[in-house]
Amino acid sequence: MPPARWSAGKPEWDGPLTAPTGYLAQPPRAPPSSGVLHIPTLPTPPIDTIPSDINIPDNYVAHTLSTTKPLPPITWNNWWKELNYISTTILTVTPAIAIYGLFTTKLHWQTALFSVFWYFVTALGITAGYHRLWAHRAYNASPALEYALAAAGAGAAQGSIRWWSRGHRAHHRYTDTDLDPYNAHKGLLWSHIGWMLVKPRRKPGVADVSDLSRNKVVMWQHKWYLYLFIIMAFLVPSVVPGLGWGDYRGGFFYAGAMRLTFVHHSTFCVNSLAHYLGATPFDDKHTPRDHFFTALVTVGEGYHNFHHQFPMDYRNAIKWYQYDPTKWFITVCYFFGLASHLKAFPEGEIKKGQLTMELKKLERKSQSVVWPKSSNDLPVITWESFQEQSLTRPLILISGFIHDVSSFLDEHPGGRHLLAKMIGKDASTAFFGGVYDHSNAAHNLLAMMRVGVLQHGLELESERAIPPSQRLQIVRAVQIADLVRAAEHDERPGPADGRLED
Repeated sequence: MPPARWSAGKPEWDGPLTAPTGYLAQPPRAPPSSGVLHIPTLPTPPIDTIPSDINIPDNYVAHTLSTTKPLPPITWNNWWKELNYISTTILTVTPAIAIYGLFTTKLHWQTALFSVFWYFVTALGITAGYHRLWAHRAYNASPALEYALAAAGAGAAQGSIRWWSRGHRAHHRYTDTDLDPYNAHKGLLWSHIGWMLVKPRRKPGVADVSDLSRNKVVMWQHKWYLYLFIIMAFLVPSVVPGLGWGDYRGGFFYAGAMRLTFVHHSTFCVNSLAHYLGATPFDDKHTPRDHFFTALVTVGEGYHNFHHQFPMDYRNAIKWYQYDPTKWFITVCYFFGLASHLKAFPEGEIKKGQLTMELKKLERKSQSVVWPKSSNDLPVITWESFQEQSLTRPLILISGFIHDVSSFLDEHPGGRHLLAKMIGKDASTAFFGGVYDHSNAAHNLLAMMRVGVLQHGLELESERAIPPSQRLQIVRAVQIADLVRAAEHDERPGPADGRLED
C-alpha cells in the first residue's frame, strides 16, 4: 500500500488507487510474435465510482480527530458569517409561507385530504427511498419504483439521494462522535435542526457512496434535483387541487408549504427525538432509542434502537402491531413485484441483543439486593469449635455452612422446638425433605444467616448449598475467571479461626 500524506484530515495517496470490485482486468492476450509480452492495464473508472474509504487507515477516527481542528465556536460576533444560507432560507421561509397561508387562505376538506396524502408520498420518498433503499440497501426496487421514490423524495426538499445518503452513512458509522454530522451529544436542538442552519464545525467522517454514483436513477435525480424539487414540492401540490376542485391557492399553501414543513420536522425527529425518547431494548452503547410516539411522527422510523443495531433490515418495527407504514409500503411493493430481496436480520441474532439487554437490567437490579456471604468470606470452624460455641449460641449446620438462627427461632413456622433440637447438629437431611422440603424463600432466608464454614465439611459448594435466588445469577466473564482462579488456588481462609462472627 502506498504511503499516505495527511492534509486537513483527508488522505492523499502517492500511488495509484486499487481498482474497486466490479472493475475486472482485461483477459491476457497471447504474446506477439516479436516475443515481447504485452501487459494489460486496468480500465480507469470514473473518480466518483472509486470507494472513498478504500484506503483509510485503521485508526482513521482517532487520527482525524487529533490532527484536524473544527471551525471556531459560533459567537455573537461571527454567527452571521457561519450560517448555511441555503438551508436556513428553506427552513425559515417555508414555515413562514405556511403560517401566512393559514391566516389568509380557507382550507377545503379536499385540499386537507390531499395534503395528508402528499405528506405520506413525499415522506415515503425519504423513509422507503433515501433511507432504507439507497442509504442502507435494505431491499431492491424495480426501475419504476426507484424513479417514483426518487421523485417523491425530491418533494421533501432534503437534498439529493447521493448527498443525503452520504451524510446518513457517516451518521451510522460515527454515531455519537464528532464525525457524526448530527451528533446527538451536542443537544436536541443541534441534532434536530441546528446542524443544518450553520456551517458544519467539522467535516463528516468519510463514508462511501460509490455504489450510488453507479446508479443511473440516483445520478438522474442528482442532476435534475432542483427541477424535481420545484415540481414535486410546489407545482404538483398546487396544480392537483387547482385542476381537481379549483383550489390552486390552498394547494400551494397547505399541500405545498405546510406539508413540506411537516415533512421536514418529521424527518428531523429521526435525528433528534429518536436519540432521546424511549427505551434501548437491543443495545445501550449509543443514543438511539425505540418509542411509539417517535414512530408515529416519523412514518415508522421511531424504532431507532433496533435500526441502529440492524441497519440493513428493511423493517424498523419487527412486531406486527408496531407502527411502521414504511415497512408496510415496502411489503406491499414486494407483493406486487416492485420490490425484491427484502433483507431481514436473523431472528436468533435479534433475540441475542434483546436477551443481552434484559440480562443487563437484571444485573442492575441484583446489585441493589443484599446477597449471602460465600464460603470465601466466612471463617472456617472445626467441628469441636462448632460444638463448643453452640452451647451459647443457636448454631445449626446445613450443607457445610454454620448458621446462627437466633433471630428466627420464634419465627419458624414449624415452631421453635424444631430448630432448638437441631442446635449443634447437622440439620441438612431434615431441611432438605427429611422433616420438610423447604421452599425457595426458606433457602434464600437461611443463606442470610451464615456465619461460618465447617472445616472439611465444604470442599466445594454443592448445588444444595446455593440459594435458589443465586442459581441463575448474572455473572460476567471476568467474574467467572476470578471464580476459576479461586477454585484452583483454594483462596478460602485456612484452618479454624476459633470464634464465629456475631
